[in-house]
Amino acid sequence: MRVSIPGVSAPTSDFSFQFGGEEVTALKGDTIASALLNAGHRTCHIAADATPRGVFCGMGVCNECMVIVDDEPGRLACMTAAAPGMRVSQQAGRIDVPPVAPHQPASQLRTPDVLVIGGGPAGLTVAAVAAESGLDVVLVDERSKLGGQFYKQPHPANVDSEPDLDDQFRAGRALVARTRASSAMLLNGVSVWGAFSPDSIRAYGQGTDWTFTPKRVVIATGATERSVPTPGWTLPGVMMTGAVQTLLRSHQVSPGMRVLVGGNGPLNMQVAAELVASGVQVVALVEQADLRPDRNLRAGAKMTLNAPTLVMRGVRYRMRLLRNRVPVLDRSVITSVTGSDRAKQATVKRLIGRTTPGHGGTHVFDVDAVCMGYGFMPQNDIARAIGCAHRFDPGTGSLVTTRSLDGSTSVDNVWVVGDAGRIQGAHVAQAAGELAAWSILESFGKAATDSTKASKILARHGRFQTALGTMYEAAALTTQLAEPETVVCRCESVSLSSIRQSFVDGAVTAGASKRVTRAGMGRCQGRYCAASVAAVAAESANIPQDEFSSFAPQAPIRPIEIGKIATSSARPTTTSKRFGVDRD
Repeated sequence: MRVSIPGVSAPTSDFSFQFGGEEVTALKGDTIASALLNAGHRTCHIAADATPRGVFCGMGVCNECMVIVDDEPGRLACMTAAAPGMRVSQQAGRIDVPPVAPHQPASQLRTPDVLVIGGGPAGLTVAAVAAESGLDVVLVDERSKLGGQFYKQPHPANVDSEPDLDDQFRAGRALVARTRASSAMLLNGVSVWGAFSPDSIRAYGQGTDWTFTPKRVVIATGATERSVPTPGWTLPGVMMTGAVQTLLRSHQVSPGMRVLVGGNGPLNMQVAAELVASGVQVVALVEQADLRPDRNLRAGAKMTLNAPTLVMRGVRYRMRLLRNRVPVLDRSVITSVTGSDRAKQATVKRLIGRTTPGHGGTHVFDVDAVCMGYGFMPQNDIARAIGCAHRFDPGTGSLVTTRSLDGSTSVDNVWVVGDAGRIQGAHVAQAAGELAAWSILESFGKAATDSTKASKILARHGRFQTALGTMYEAAALTTQLAEPETVVCRCESVSLSSIRQSFVDGAVTAGASKRVTRAGMGRCQGRYCAASVAAVAAESANIPQDEFSSFAPQAPIRPIEIGKIATSSARPTTTSKRFGVDRD
């Protein structure tokens, strides 16, 4: 359903395309996904286990929104702009692929001073500062619009009153405008599929095979949302929080009239409040952490001291939910979602301890959509492939890049900035991006501007994030909410029982289980199941996780048709010594 956002108006003209023989109306700026959801179509493809799947991550990672567009399979509805006259249809989980026909696409070799991978707050800041200081900068981003997940923007033609936009919209627009005004070369719709060394990086997009041999590399790939396998979580209508926010802020579409929001972290409260402000009924906000005020007084005071504006924004979100009588159920989790072809009902239970749902405090909600978000995981595939050192953080259940405050890593000429290295939020990422830019300038022998202001902002927002983390502290869930037959690997429809059985049968590592079960071999390449498989492996072997516990990074980092790169003359110059032996 269409909703309204302050400062953004719907286009006055529309167009249509075909979906399974039916006319679907779309507006300028729509993706196929936003147009389909507005029209009530939730199923995009039928998975290998014959179950329906729909939009899930909303950022081109999970591949659950695969559709066939004008006879071309594998197109992602959330990443493909709707166009007049398109012929779109659902895609089967297994399709007959015609023989590979290698072709020679246009090719480009670029040797910039700096290659920035990612167009979110951190990447845009690095690119702008470095380019303004005279360096040859190329920024690549797989999305069609700059801004990343935090600064996601509506279609420019739909903004009718910039003063009415919220602070997040305006800050993103300013940063994008600054970067565009610099001399940086900006390549949207270009995905890095191979990172073989700092000076051998391959990408494809805009019909071009790109080879980058940069002098410096900045990895600013951001994060993906943490997934927690739950009975019914593959039903169409169950989405990640970020996907719902993208629909709302970029396309003015809600996934339904009755939405349940749940998981862990402040983004859920923000999205719940934004949905309410758009006229959507949020049936409840479910939070894994303990939000009782008496427990959070000290954390709240530290947050207010370091970022009072952000605290007031959070207070306004909470007050909006209170005024609209949205139940806030803390110390609780969504334990199941049910429905035949889409999400229709969800069950919430109060936690006993940190990870176990109890029998008391049970609520059942009728829903049109379920919005799940359990925090974030760094997108560190490229950094790991290049060989940057990481450590496993048991508190967050994720790998953290070993890096300095300026983002420099264990690999010469490689910087990792923002959430790609550790989850600390957009404000930290932007300040860190400025420090990284000055560090890069100094490495070229250029005089850098005083970075004291950026250092102070980084420290202040770092303290805010630490206090925020204390307030929303919760166990990093993996398979605790799953039942034996719950699908863990969405792409290959592999159940928890199958993964556990692989270790009973002799698998000793996550990689070994992957080869036996195919968990992690799908199009998302393990991004939404790796943490769960690695956790089961560690539990089975009774050993703590480390840097090498999960699947080894390898090309292609993003799915790509082999025909597009089969005739490429470029070859990797080196491979990462850290992963020279396949520990999978």
